[in-house]
Amino acid sequence: MNFVAQVKGNIAEYMRLEAEGGARAASRVMGEETRNLQLGLRAQVNSAFGPKGRGIGNAWRARTFPRRPSLGAAGLVWSKVPAIVDAFEKGAMVRPKGGKKYLAIPTGFNAAQGRRGRGKGGMRVTPAQMVASKQAFMRPFKSGRGFVWCLPLKAGEQTGKRRRTKLIAGGVAEVGAGNRKGREAWARGLLAQGLVPMFLMLPAVKLPKKLDIRGPARVVASRIPGRFVAEWDKEVRANVRA
Repeated sequence: MNFVAQVKGNIAEYMRLEAEGGARAASRVMGEETRNLQLGLRAQVNSAFGPKGRGIGNAWRARTFPRRPSLGAAGLVWSKVPAIVDAFEKGAMVRPKGGKKYLAIPTGFNAAQGRRGRGKGGMRVTPAQMVASKQAFMRPFKSGRGFVWCLPLKAGEQTGKRRRTKLIAGGVAEVGAGNRKGREAWARGLLAQGLVPMFLMLPAVKLPKKLDIRGPARVVASRIPGRFVAEWDKEVRANVRA
């Protein structure tokens, strides 16, 4: 008994269509999963830091290449602030550089719009200005671990229709500006204290481990093979129907 097998049609054309379908499937899956990873990492940052971490979250970037469909499609996700991401992924210990004994960490009083160096204009007063003012002084923590670097506080002229009290730190900068509820009572309490903390002076700071970059990456990587096979199969069936 003899059997004869015969391929109908152009096998070279079938192979070409198969390869093109695979290339489209690979590029589509890689593009979607690369974007999924980027969004997942942004969501992780936002969950860990809240609104204050928006800048770190938005610093995640994604790219797929090559631009044309390819069986060798690849994706890359990276951060524009890798040092910050790495520090919070490892829970790094931050120490002063250049032989200095302390880190100068700006307080909410010293940062524009109440945000540490991230608001408009950055810090209200720099460490150099603190020294130049010749009014700055240190108050030790009860733990003895560090100091609070302060400026004396005085009342400035009352301004505006509501005659709100201006707070002047060491004759260098105004602090406590804003339309917060109970602002005048808060300002009077601060004046009674007679000083405003501008920097926390610490020998080192242990950052908490808040991020897990490899976890989401492993999840995405595990999905890619199965998705690629399924998408390629769709392409093949589409070619058969055509």
